[in-house]
Amino acid sequence: MATHADHCILDTCGHSSSLMPQETDLTLLGRSENRLPASPDVAVLETFPNRTPGRNYRIHLSAPEFSSICPVTGQPDSAHLEIYYIPDQTCVETKSLKFYLASYRNHAAFNEAIVNRVLDDMVKACAPKQVVVRGKFGARGGIQLTCEARFPDIDETLRLPE
Repeated sequence: MATHADHCILDTCGHSSSLMPQETDLTLLGRSENRLPASPDVAVLETFPNRTPGRNYRIHLSAPEFSSICPVTGQPDSAHLEIYYIPDQTCVETKSLKFYLASYRNHAAFNEAIVNRVLDDMVKACAPKQVVVRGKFGARGGIQLTCEARFPDIDETLRLPE
């Protein structure tokens, strides 16, 4: 029989809050699982219900130690990957995002393809109102590459902070 403690989490301030029924479906949060997905193809972005879906608030996720593999040289690529979004009905659970991003460590892909795939996977997982994904990749051959993709594909509105 489940106890209240089985269905509680601590928020960022350390306060206990009851989980909503859909949140009990999360498979990584609150577990010490440490096996990373082998590739982005098998990684899962988990979501939980947005508690304030009527408000257009922004969530900024920053992964300064993102890494992948160059598909041409086989050398590691590193980047500061940022995701900035306005959630609709669901939000991305950050531990699943951490595992998803770590699944790129042994994945060979061009930088631009990675940014666009992360965007597509975010849209598929949580259908945000708006989302921007930016990857600022380490310099190669003296050239630093930054790629930014957005949904919906519009010219203005949501911008990542500089």
